[in-house]
Amino acid sequence: MSSTKYFDIVELEDLDYGKKYGLKLHLPTNIGWIDDVELVIDDDYEKYSFPLKHYNNKNGEAIFIGEASLPTRALHHYYFKYRVGNETRFVKSDSITDTYINRDEMQKISVNYKVPEWTKGAMMYHIFVDRFYRGSNEPMQEMPRRIIHKSIDEDVITGPDKDGIWNNDFYGGDLKGITKKLDYIESLGIDIIYLSPIVYSQSTHRYDASDYEQVDPYAGNLEDLKELCEEAHKRGMKVVLDAVFNHTGSDSKYYNYYRNPEWEQVAGKGAYWDENSKYSRFFRKHYNKATGKMDFDYWFGFETLPVCNGDDKAWQDYITGENGIIDKWYACGIDGLRLDVADELTDYFIELIRIASERNKKDSFILGEVWYNPMTQKKDNMLRGYLRDGDKMHSVMGYNFVDPVIRYLRYGDDRYLDYKIREIKTTYPDDAIFANMNFTSTHDITRGINLWDPNLFSCREWPWNLYNEDHEWGKKYHLSGEEYEKAKEIYKAYVYTLAFMPGILSIFYADEVGLQGIGNLNNRRPYPWGKEDQELLAFFRSIGQIRKNEPFLRTADLKIVDLNPEILMFERTNDQGSSIITINRTPEEKKILLPKEYEKEQKVYTLKRATKKELPAYGAIAVKKD
Repeated sequence: MSSTKYFDIVELEDLDYGKKYGLKLHLPTNIGWIDDVELVIDDDYEKYSFPLKHYNNKNGEAIFIGEASLPTRALHHYYFKYRVGNETRFVKSDSITDTYINRDEMQKISVNYKVPEWTKGAMMYHIFVDRFYRGSNEPMQEMPRRIIHKSIDEDVITGPDKDGIWNNDFYGGDLKGITKKLDYIESLGIDIIYLSPIVYSQSTHRYDASDYEQVDPYAGNLEDLKELCEEAHKRGMKVVLDAVFNHTGSDSKYYNYYRNPEWEQVAGKGAYWDENSKYSRFFRKHYNKATGKMDFDYWFGFETLPVCNGDDKAWQDYITGENGIIDKWYACGIDGLRLDVADELTDYFIELIRIASERNKKDSFILGEVWYNPMTQKKDNMLRGYLRDGDKMHSVMGYNFVDPVIRYLRYGDDRYLDYKIREIKTTYPDDAIFANMNFTSTHDITRGINLWDPNLFSCREWPWNLYNEDHEWGKKYHLSGEEYEKAKEIYKAYVYTLAFMPGILSIFYADEVGLQGIGNLNNRRPYPWGKEDQELLAFFRSIGQIRKNEPFLRTADLKIVDLNPEILMFERTNDQGSSIITINRTPEEKKILLPKEYEKEQKVYTLKRATKKELPAYGAIAVKKD
């Protein structure tokens, strides 16, 4: 792999009217055919464009060169622009003082872009609340369209019930249960507890709110949330809530498809039945030419999920205004929000959410669900650049990073990992990288341990996509014996890699004890209390201890030292320390050669008894230098 910089801008000579610069840009050849490469400079008054020509290909990179002569004394706001197929891409400056992208193309990224300090390089525990632990002694009351499991030994329901309703089986995991398990969570080295939605909802996942003002009765109440936040704060942990503002549920006081008398008593008929309802304007609609009427919009066509109108002021005020929903949640002591389907919310609405959050807590955290590069993603052919202004989301879920890490460890795809690391480093603000949510798995994908069964996955859009989407087949699927141990071996290498990379390391509940689940729904089984893989749990606790022992990792820069289909070697460094990390992604022992400055260092963290000269199969070593 080339050791050259991603780009160079070299001052060549002083001219009477300014300066002359030499330009060189390196782009990975595996991204496709590259056209129209240019340097664009914007000094707030005029824009200048300078083309670059293809020079040669070397070490998997296409190299482009050119010159720039300016009537100003310095390069101020600049970026490289190029085209791959029909997509226009950008490479920003990685300078500390000149991190800008043109307003017309990418908007400005403020040099003052900051995330809360407590988020940088943190350890996160992601809890799907219904499936974690029930702490209440009160029995769960029967409710319409809900199924109550008798024990955690009953398996999840992976399809619709007899009435065709999905996601309505409950185990009763609640907020009290999380509070009772805080010592356990703390033992993993956790800094942030991220809760799946807890508001009153019709489904077990609670991404279909019935009433934002109440906690779901099976999960507890607002007092339970206050107690959890207070007890977590005593242990130095923060609490982040999942916020679902793009859509509500059809069984809600706002929409009320089922004519629920509980909702009618407090809110009238609801928007579905009464176009004059005060909630009617909360929902987005479109004109139906066939009927001549206005129809509701539904998220991905699911009629249980009517889409909210983010442009409506009444809706905005209800969520973000004084004494609105966000104020009510923060009054319970929460520290931040994870925005569900953030790429479907308007920029202005996200800004209002940020303002409301910081009105309550100045260092609150806003994390967005964005699956692709948040700086280059478009909607309706318009560039969003979600992190561009520093006044909306702080960072995003790390699908864009975790994807290439998994592909590398599974398939040896070193070029894709190299490209994505370069892309992230040159497009994300630095603080957003330090707060990127890099996960073992999530509620939307296959369980961490099952990601490493080589017989089940394709290399389609995402490496966790299944060949077989049959829920009943997935329900029966289970790794056991030698298969499980082999998958665990590679899984540890994956977690070890994430542990030393920049960003938040997020553990989906029970990933640390080997809970299995293929695909959506099967991945949401209850935590197997009393049946944990204790050896794997001890490994995760050691990872948490490493992150606690080495706080410099929270903000250390990342440099790839060597990357090939067998070995990944990278360095993390800043003023507080540096470490070289090496991972063997193969099933054979591999010899390694560390940089000389690390050969005599004694502080090491090993996986599978690795040494400074040899790595066992799927082994790894980190050598620390102060």
